[in-house]
Amino acid sequence: MDYIQLAAIDKKVSRVGLGTWVMGGWMWGGANEQEAIETIVKAVEWGINIIDTAPIYGFGKAEEIVGKSLKLLGKSYPVVIATKFGLEWNERGEIRRNSSPARIRQEIEASLSRLKLSTIDLYQVHWPDEKVPFEETAYALLKLREEGKIRAIGVSNFSPKQMELFKRGAPLHTNQPPYNLFEREAEKDVLPYCREHGIATLCYGVLCRGLLTGKFNQNTTFPEGDLRRLDPKFQGANFSRYLEAVEKLKPIASHYGKSLAQFAAGWALGQPGVSIVLWGARHPNQIKEALGSTGWTISQEDLQQIELILTQTIPQPIGPEFMAPSKN
Repeated sequence: MDYIQLAAIDKKVSRVGLGTWVMGGWMWGGANEQEAIETIVKAVEWGINIIDTAPIYGFGKAEEIVGKSLKLLGKSYPVVIATKFGLEWNERGEIRRNSSPARIRQEIEASLSRLKLSTIDLYQVHWPDEKVPFEETAYALLKLREEGKIRAIGVSNFSPKQMELFKRGAPLHTNQPPYNLFEREAEKDVLPYCREHGIATLCYGVLCRGLLTGKFNQNTTFPEGDLRRLDPKFQGANFSRYLEAVEKLKPIASHYGKSLAQFAAGWALGQPGVSIVLWGARHPNQIKEALGSTGWTISQEDLQQIELILTQTIPQPIGPEFMAPSKN
């Protein structure tokens, strides 16, 4: 496993991090808590030492699972915990953005309690909330940092313009954009901006919600409540085109002795401006596969072949916009 240094965090961090959205069960057809805990413990034992979570993942469930896992691991492993704030929900499961200072104060205490921590390594704004001035949100995080409740400050799904405004209130250490072989909007401005300004990136969705595992086919269906039932890429002719691209990418991955998932993560790690990729898993065998994502590179010839495949099979790529929560 390759490691990098993250600003404001006194530990080297693995370039593959464990994402825990699926562990919360919400929007992923449920999850098994014991398997999730085992996955986290094994990931850390195998050298993946950054775990990314959020309150909205299962409405607190994923953070609780991370907290239980940390208790099992004890102090023998230097784990970096990244969580988020800024999405609130009601009893009907309706979600809206709220990054007000009052909401931040409420969320930090709830997250610390669920995670069983006194300090969170990386605290991130989950989605930009334009109802609250970004510098006001940033300043509230700066105060938390001064109080020792957090170490590093991050954002997620922020544009360069939004990051500029945010930095008026506090230093910005990380951004978490969606990025994978099929969803590459971040290449236009987010990754270049972060690279230029020394902002580390934790790219989520590296396997494009399982599409880049190569395990789906035209007959694959998803249960009620599964996020992929809402994703246009998994529907009709779109699904066929993406599956065709997957089949054409598999031989290139095999050339490197890699599964398609490992190849997709390795490709992302080789792109300019990418610091860390987040690999979602709910079973130990899924995260074990992630260990083969670092320590190798893709040739220029094969990179060109990948671009040709994508251009020919997916002339009009579909982004991840469907995931954005309400701004109301």
